[in-house]
Parts: sequence; C-alpha cells; structure tokens
Amino acid sequence: MPLYECVLIARNDVTQQQVESVADQIAANLETDGGTVQKREYWGLRGLAYRIKKNRKGHYMLLGLDAKPAFITEMERQLRLNEDILRFMTIRVEAINAEEPSAILSRKPDDRERGFRGPKPPGRFESGRKRDGGEGREEYRARDDRGGDEFPRGGRDDFRGAQRDEFRAAIEE
Repeated sequence: MPLYECVLIARNDVTQQQVESVADQIAANLETDGGTVQKREYWGLRGLAYRIKKNRKGHYMLLGLDAKPAFITEMERQLRLNEDILRFMTIRVEAINAEEPSAILSRKPDDRERGFRGPKPPGRFESGRKRDGGEGREEYRARDDRGGDEFPRGGRDDFRGAQRDEFRAAIEE
C-alpha cells in the first residue's frame, strides 16, 4: 500500500486530548480497513501564519499512514466535516522514518535565552524633548540666538543675505 503523511491543524479551543481522539478515530478506521499508522507526532499549540476562521493558533498533528487511496479520500472527507479541524494536508511519500522526529520537532526552539546586546539606545519617550524647559535633543538646540525657527548661523538664509547685500552694493555703485 502507498505511504502518506497527513498534517492536520485543530482549533485552539479544543484540548490536546480531543486532538488525540481525532487521531485515534483515524487510526481505528484505518486498522479496520487494513492499513497502519506508522508515525504519530503531536507538534503542540503553534501560531498560525494568518487567521483561519478567527483563530490565531492551532494544535498541529502529524500522521504517517500506510493506507489505500480510497481510505485517504474518505479520511479527508471526514476531516472536512469535522468542525474542530481548521486545515489538513495529505501528501504521498516514498518512505516514512518512524524512528527519527520530524524536522519541526528536531529544530531548536525560538524561546532560547538571548545574550546581552549592549545598552539600549535612547528612545523617543525616554530622552526626547523635555517638558520642564531643560535641554532637549540636538534638533531643538540648533536655533539662533532669538529662539526662532530660522536656520542656524551660516545656514541658507545667511548665504542669501550676503548675495542680496552684494547685489545692492553693485546697484548703488
């Protein structure tokens, strides 16, 4: 008989035992049909890439099946009717390695301890413009002596002013 791998995602509302019972029903139906479950892994409650039927998380389960194609179509029909199952995917494979864990279980977890990355740079709300009139960030210090919003000395306005003065001197001569 051909070999299949089926990954199913159940709603996060259901318990792990209910997901296991769905897998037990599949295994019981498969054994009456003459097939076997070669591999069974519960991957846990994991976040979904996008919302599916208003769910952000789901219980993942992998089943390695040795079954007839007719049983797979019936199993998929039953999974489609089950309201607790959000998605499922069944593929045909050449071999099932029942001894080793799958790639999902064998990779390193993301919740590992992260090392110290250095001091945190000042953020907008931590050291931004002070309300008590104290010295603020650099862009608030770059103003002329009158405290206006003009460019600082040596800026664009001073250059135009120098051009204007030269032009007036040339006209007067």
